[in-house]
Amino acid sequence: MTSYHIPAIFSDFSDLIAAESTRHGGVSPAPFLSLNLGINTNDEPDSVNENRRRFFLSLGIDDVDRRFASSHQVHGMEVLYATEAGRFDGYDALITDKPGLFVGVTVADCTPILIYDKANRAVAAIHAGWRGTSGEIVAKTLITMEQQFGTSAANCYAYVGTCIDECSFEVGPEVAERFAPEFVQKDAQTLKDCVNLKAANRQQLIRFGVPSTQIEVSSFSTVLNNDIFFSYRAENGQTGRMLAIIGIKAIIGIKS
Repeated sequence: MTSYHIPAIFSDFSDLIAAESTRHGGVSPAPFLSLNLGINTNDEPDSVNENRRRFFLSLGIDDVDRRFASSHQVHGMEVLYATEAGRFDGYDALITDKPGLFVGVTVADCTPILIYDKANRAVAAIHAGWRGTSGEIVAKTLITMEQQFGTSAANCYAYVGTCIDECSFEVGPEVAERFAPEFVQKDAQTLKDCVNLKAANRQQLIRFGVPSTQIEVSSFSTVLNNDIFFSYRAENGQTGRMLAIIGIKAIIGIKS
């Protein structure tokens, strides 16, 4: 099986690289089997580094330490304008307009959102769990892009990536009440509330003005498709992490 999925919404942009990883194609043993890209796991660091090297190289990106910006995510609302590679701390969204610099987020049930502003050649990678989603981190990121790059909604293309599905994401009432009723449903058997993270994040894109025809929502679920993707909930916390990345190609170090 392939080690990554390319969102179709970005297929017309030859100078863009955007992808989300799967759990296949790596060297990690169980329970991180096999393409664990998460640094903050109990997996062997050498295995994670090799997995990351393989993932980025499969996308045509070499010298990843000089080309990738990420952050230790804290389920917060802070947005980083990345101008150089590195691992930062405290940000759950990263934006950049620097060619050859890629931004990304790690997930294993939370929602990854990738955005491309074709007019300003700027990108965003967003990590949205229930806290980030209810706090509208997607909207905040878009506003930050508007302020930083002059981004307008009409020029944006977005991918709401693979995460836990609405049938599997049972939450308590204290979480459910943070979401509009349209994003909450009762499980017919357990009568517990379930939240639709994909729909809630998609709605933030639409409210900003991104045309619905320029938004793609993943048809996969980390829980229902656990053979393809890692799921923190389905695997009781002992599992790997996927990466969702995006960036503009540069001539040096990026293969066509």
